[in-house]
Amino acid sequence: MTSEVTIGAAECPECAALLAVPRGTVAGEILPCGECLAELEVTLLEPLTLALAPEVEEDWGE
Repeated sequence: MTSEVTIGAAECPECAALLAVPRGTVAGEILPCGECLAELEVTLLEPLTLALAPEVEEDWGE
């Protein structure tokens, strides 16, 4: 499934949908799942791995 515009595909850990990951994506980037709308963090590029993104707490950035 790799093409010029993606680096590959990974499974959503929430709903198991296959998510195409765009070329230029970096580790730590947050991507939305197109099926369940969960926010996913790219934890590894090789092998391409996604995890549920951590919840933002109120005091972040203060």
